[in-house]
Amino acid sequence: MADKALNVYLIGARGHSKVIADILNVQKRLIGGVFDRDAHIKQMLEFFVENQPEEGQWPSPALFIIGIGNNFIRKRIAEENHDVMIFTTAVHPRSTISSYVTIGEGTVVMAGAVVNVDSYIGKHVILNTNCSIDHDCILGDYVHVSPNAALAGSVEVGEGTHIGIGTNVIQGIKIGRWVTIGAGSVVIRDVPDYAVVVGNPGRIIKYNKKDILK
Repeated sequence: MADKALNVYLIGARGHSKVIADILNVQKRLIGGVFDRDAHIKQMLEFFVENQPEEGQWPSPALFIIGIGNNFIRKRIAEENHDVMIFTTAVHPRSTISSYVTIGEGTVVMAGAVVNVDSYIGKHVILNTNCSIDHDCILGDYVHVSPNAALAGSVEVGEGTHIGIGTNVIQGIKIGRWVTIGAGSVVIRDVPDYAVVVGNPGRIIKYNKKDILK
């Protein structure tokens, strides 16, 4: 288990990273610094933003969180640095997480989120503000559940899927890998890998490009 006494460094300096920084402040954890590849970004909140270090020059010992909302970019950074970084979680104290939930490294849980009993949350997942994950759900790595989205019991969500703001998913649904669910959708049937779903009831309108991860 990561040592929460260590400094936490954020990778990324835009809006998502600001929310994570706020969670860490509420947790009274020390933020050691913020890194971003965009040299034009000089400051995030009260923190000076440094250029992202070259390989092998990251601070150590330290903990890291990837504060980037894009699931593809988050996966790339995590995999490129898996051997040199220790990733930690950030869970807002005003979220509600069952003691029978497993949460993977690098995952962030925003204020108001609820995760119920016997759910599994993978690595580098984003559970955004006021989302609801009911009992026995399984969320793969790099998933993003947007604000006010609700997953009923026993829903499975594959790696890298983005569930849009205000989406509702009925019980027992299986959603594939790298799916995009549009804002406000109601998902009442299983969704295959790479599909883009919108509407009520949700319907597939196209498919994401499978080579996007290459």
